[in-house]
Amino acid sequence: MTTTVSTKPQNVYDNDGAPLPVGPEPSPCELSLDHPSRLLLNAPFFTSRLGAAYCGDSLEMLRALPTGSVNLVVTSPPYALHFKKAYGNEHKDRYVNWFLPFAKEIQRILKDDGSFVLNIGGSYNQGTPTRSIYHFKLLIALVEEIGFHLAQECFWYNPAKMPVPAEWVTVRRIRVRDSVEYVWWFSKTPHPKASNLNVLKEYSEDMIRLNKNGVRGTTRPSGHVIRESFDKIAAGGAIPSNVTESEFEIPESMMKMGNNAANDMYTKKCKEEGVKIHPARFPALLPKFFIKLLTDPTDLVLDPFAGSLTAGAVAEQLDRRWIAGEAVEEYLKAGTYRFQGFSQNPLLF
Repeated sequence: MTTTVSTKPQNVYDNDGAPLPVGPEPSPCELSLDHPSRLLLNAPFFTSRLGAAYCGDSLEMLRALPTGSVNLVVTSPPYALHFKKAYGNEHKDRYVNWFLPFAKEIQRILKDDGSFVLNIGGSYNQGTPTRSIYHFKLLIALVEEIGFHLAQECFWYNPAKMPVPAEWVTVRRIRVRDSVEYVWWFSKTPHPKASNLNVLKEYSEDMIRLNKNGVRGTTRPSGHVIRESFDKIAAGGAIPSNVTESEFEIPESMMKMGNNAANDMYTKKCKEEGVKIHPARFPALLPKFFIKLLTDPTDLVLDPFAGSLTAGAVAEQLDRRWIAGEAVEEYLKAGTYRFQGFSQNPLLF
């Protein structure tokens, strides 16, 4: 069934019908002239100081946004799994055709130096221990049909992923656990706005030792030239890799982070209020890494498959404006808990 973007403000209630205390929501007259809600005619489901969430068809929301108005789109749409999820997911045979209309609008609304970050997982072919290539077909279509540039491939290592399909992993034991998801960074032009100085990690002990002892210029067997400046640490941190793990506090491009948090504000409030927890949340550090890498304060971040408003809450914490779209009202209601948590604990993310 097709839904439409909400045309009136939505109150947020708990299961007993009582209004949820989501904090002081700005009235229309209190919103700044550059508040994201002013970009759309329809009234948002929820607004915060810097952002707005809309309940309904995200494709309609994208079509309503002005051309060249968004700096970063970071999102994780429903994957093409052969079993149905409660939040809805398209079959892999139709996935590319289903997603391309979204991609076309995302390409239109991005600024020329904007970026599109897509988190997408793989899946097995039904009934056989072989992998689907639907996501690779999508990657090719996004570049060759829509016109995106693939700026970089990054990877998310999720140690919390279940060992599925059980038939191949835990019963017959002929496959290993699939714990890595793709995070593709696309850009509208070959030179999007980006600065890895914003996501530097702590120098390793080896790098600190090299800085102390000095390095002589040389050429490695691979042909790479090591200059005498190789040991300098004036940048204040090491450039993160797209294939290494990271600690929870220090995100990297191959981010090691689970999505099964049980003690964060969102999960606690959902349990207290008896609200259904979104079953496929991505961790806050994933959008945080790319928002810091690809945007500046006051830039506009968009998540058209917002789920529990993780990207919006992170953008708010980083002083970026944001817009979120989500078809399931229950998920948006629960997502407002993230903003309660931020007001009580600014270091939540």
